[in-house]
Amino acid sequence: MADLDYTWGAQPRDDGTWRFRLWAPGVDGLSLRLNGEDHPMEAAGEGWFSLERAASEGDAYGFVLPDGLVVPDPAARRQAGDVHGLSRLTAPRAGGFWAGRPWEEAVIYELHVGTFTPAGTYRAAAAELDRLAALGITAIELLPLAQFGGDRGWGYDGVLPYAPHPAYGTPDDLAAFVAAAHERGLMVLIDVVYNHFGPDGNYLHAYAPGFFDEARHTPWGAGIDYRAPPVRRFFIENALYWLTEYGFDGLRLDAIDQIEDPSDPELLIELARELRARLDRPVHLTTEDNRNVTHLHERGEDGEIVLHSGEWNDDFHNAAHVLATGESEGYYGDYATDPLGLLGRALAEGFAFQGETGRGAPSAHLPPTAFVDFLQNHDQTGNRARGDRLVTLANPETLDALTAILLLSPHIPMLFMGEEYGETRPFCFFAGFDGELGEAVRKGRREEFKGFAGFDDVPDPIARETMEMSTLDPARRDSDAGREAQARVRRLLELRHAEIVPHLAGTTGGAGRLLAAEDGVLAVDWQLDGALLQLRANFASAAREMPAAQGRELHKVGALGAPNSAVHWIRVTA
Repeated sequence: MADLDYTWGAQPRDDGTWRFRLWAPGVDGLSLRLNGEDHPMEAAGEGWFSLERAASEGDAYGFVLPDGLVVPDPAARRQAGDVHGLSRLTAPRAGGFWAGRPWEEAVIYELHVGTFTPAGTYRAAAAELDRLAALGITAIELLPLAQFGGDRGWGYDGVLPYAPHPAYGTPDDLAAFVAAAHERGLMVLIDVVYNHFGPDGNYLHAYAPGFFDEARHTPWGAGIDYRAPPVRRFFIENALYWLTEYGFDGLRLDAIDQIEDPSDPELLIELARELRARLDRPVHLTTEDNRNVTHLHERGEDGEIVLHSGEWNDDFHNAAHVLATGESEGYYGDYATDPLGLLGRALAEGFAFQGETGRGAPSAHLPPTAFVDFLQNHDQTGNRARGDRLVTLANPETLDALTAILLLSPHIPMLFMGEEYGETRPFCFFAGFDGELGEAVRKGRREEFKGFAGFDDVPDPIARETMEMSTLDPARRDSDAGREAQARVRRLLELRHAEIVPHLAGTTGGAGRLLAAEDGVLAVDWQLDGALLQLRANFASAAREMPAAQGRELHKVGALGAPNSAVHWIRVTA
């Protein structure tokens, strides 16, 4: 972005020099190592060190601490090798990007680049974009790309948030992927992790201990101290970097319940405000948060998105999963007593838990598009002991009915890669750590599922074979069954885009009404902007009477009132 002068990272100047900066308040002196030579850096105040030197694109550089330790630039745009080595000078990208698409048109497809295709690259993923666009997908969501230790992993252990992981291709390949998606009318979102750094290659403690709050810890390591202005800029600039230099259309912010910030405004509010103020195209920000909060997703006076666009709705997934499988272990236990009622409330009002049990806040006042629903995602599949997909756990009729409910709801739907054709290969947790760290991850994975019934054969997360077995199967995708499944998804999304999406932009809060959710019967009405959308479903083992519906039948799975049926109607009212 032309008017963005980054606080962090190495930046080129018009005179052929580069400005190098690092916030290192924990050391008294610092040197720049550039192409094998060391140069003392100048103290610039408030913990910053700076230096301008003649250099060229691609030159190798790093920072030398007083004890001789050489560390990479935490804001490096790419590395010369792994996360422990030198960084490479990389000029900011510039260029125009498309105008984007509005949030209400989003149908999200979540994918992990390394296992989405047998090749596991951006270029190979780009070859699938035509197929996804033809299905009716409108947004690709990539799991985190920040470089992490090792050559394989989910991406949530990144330590260099500005450097795309090289295993999937070059930065140019990534930029070409985003451009190819835009050419096909597809938005591209990126999952970012602003709540912790991974365990391999994080050197910030060595020179900037103030980056972390020693009094607070996350499940994955030291908590980050967002009160420090340089820390805030590190993450806000990272968000701007992905959106402006690569043209991403939005971010999915991972586990924001671990982003604790007493500042006013808090980091997530300041970030959203700055992104929306700087960009003159739609910016889509979604959050993952097990607290069921709503303060980040409140709409403006005219119903416009002010801060964050939507929240991942675990309540929808968990209730639907229990309904489909009968599982009640772990967090599914909260949904085991009344999965149908909780699913119905989530469909009608957003969250199933809205503060009555100490978790959540009232959510019915938010528009349906404030919630991102899914039957599967990387977590809910990969954090199972063996990475089982829902197609292997539920009967086909129930899954067909739930898929129709997902894709024809006025909420924002999301599919996990392979779900559209009934992929049966698992998606397991895997990582490429060596030595003691690898063994600790292996042991931790076994301990995580100790005591779970039938989970005594957890795949080795460090073995390369675990990633390979998690890679999508093109033969399954192209089989008769795979093509039939895709045809069903395509038909549902054609109906969504033609009949439902045109009524979403003007739909406000209070749109949903739960009519019935007992004895297998699920009935929900949504008063959209200019249309009444109605759902009648039966998850009992025998036929049931359904509440009356109005208008034109939009779609049906099974006969009205039959077991595992889901029928939708729509009546245009304006």
